[in-house]
Amino acid sequence: MTLQVFSTTDILVSLSYGSGMGVNLINSNKIIGLKEFLSDSLSLVGECGAWPLLVLHENKPVFYVVPAKSWDALGIQMGHASGVNTSAVDLGVLEPGPSQVAEPKKALLRRPEPRVERVSDRQTFEKKNNFTALAEKLLDIEWERVARAELSGSSVGIQKNRLDAHVLPFFRYIPPTQVTHVDLDGFVSRLTQHGLSSTTISQYFVLVRKLLKLAIRQGLLKEVPEFPKIKVVTQPRSMLSLKEYSQLARTALRMSRTQVVSPELKSTQGQRERFWVAPRNRLLAPDMFWAIRFMANSFVRPGDLRQLKHKHVTVVRGQNVYLRMNLPETKKHDKPMVTMQAAVGVYESLLRHQKAQGFGGPDDYLFLPAENDRNYALAVLGFWFKWVMREAGLATTDEKNRPKTLYCLRHTSIMFRLLYGQGIDMLSLARNARTSVQMIERFYASSLDGEMNVAMIQSRRSGKTSK
Repeated sequence: MTLQVFSTTDILVSLSYGSGMGVNLINSNKIIGLKEFLSDSLSLVGECGAWPLLVLHENKPVFYVVPAKSWDALGIQMGHASGVNTSAVDLGVLEPGPSQVAEPKKALLRRPEPRVERVSDRQTFEKKNNFTALAEKLLDIEWERVARAELSGSSVGIQKNRLDAHVLPFFRYIPPTQVTHVDLDGFVSRLTQHGLSSTTISQYFVLVRKLLKLAIRQGLLKEVPEFPKIKVVTQPRSMLSLKEYSQLARTALRMSRTQVVSPELKSTQGQRERFWVAPRNRLLAPDMFWAIRFMANSFVRPGDLRQLKHKHVTVVRGQNVYLRMNLPETKKHDKPMVTMQAAVGVYESLLRHQKAQGFGGPDDYLFLPAENDRNYALAVLGFWFKWVMREAGLATTDEKNRPKTLYCLRHTSIMFRLLYGQGIDMLSLARNARTSVQMIERFYASSLDGEMNVAMIQSRRSGKTSK
């Protein structure tokens, strides 16, 4: 912006090109267009009295027109604002103040100084530009989704665990604004060195992508850097054969009846430094036998055993006999599940035993009802399962070196229906097991081979009968 001042008999004109400081420092009583001003300038200025007249051209301020008699007063006002002595103004020459040297033709209004970023602005930016702050913000957003029933609380817990385990330790000292594909490749190497599967690594990168997208929304990034390609290899869970399942159930029943106590020795390396199982749970309870048979006939996940209460279970006796289970929502599935008929006998035996022990009420749990810590209760069932597997003489891994855990009973349940069910509908099975057809094909039916169903492979359609 430049400024020139010239004098006529009655007016002084301040030329101000653009919308610079002149517009901000001088209050105008009237605004008119340039053509109107040129048509009758003196009378228009007179109508404004002691106030400046602002002239616009194409809706932009061009200059002010100030009566000559008001110029000194205006100069003093502007001098107070800028710290310059302007008590006497003559053709744009300023009298110097006590500590200033006069400069001929010096403009009243100066070019604005370039904006200097304040320290507080930099501090705010740096506070946002780190993964710890992004992680805290992301968890707040995810908990809001839980409040809107868009996400389960356990999912947020998993994200929190992954942030603490690997994401923050790796990215803690890398600003989001400086993340490149080299850093992301390094993160893959870290996860690989910790023995994580390709599926788990892919899930970690879903979380990292969420953090970087949040950085974009907060104005830290313009785009997400290129992510490495992770080929996810499906690893179906192991299952039990019909012979292994029968042997496991019989062993659990025998151990519970003979009051077998678990050893404090590890199965692999010597004495335990600390045996985490409470003394009351070193004695195998009948709950293990019931849990084995219940899972193999109900399609439930181990996590369902942890939260399953009697109020969730209804015995249905009609044309078909089964249990209807209205379980809490798991993995975005909330529809009731139905069991095989064998599960009814298991449940009724369990209920009679619990009522004799003072349990069995609607809000009591089906398995290990005396344990209030349900995570601990599930851990005890997992420990018992491995113990019974060893006592039964069964391998704890399958031919592909996949571990056989409590979860393999759900896999066994679904596989038994595929192997021994007549005309089983895959969609109905998936819905009842609270999963999808795609998941059954990837993680369950992938274990099927032709020999398992050789009778079905060799079956023939019967010929048409004539009427």
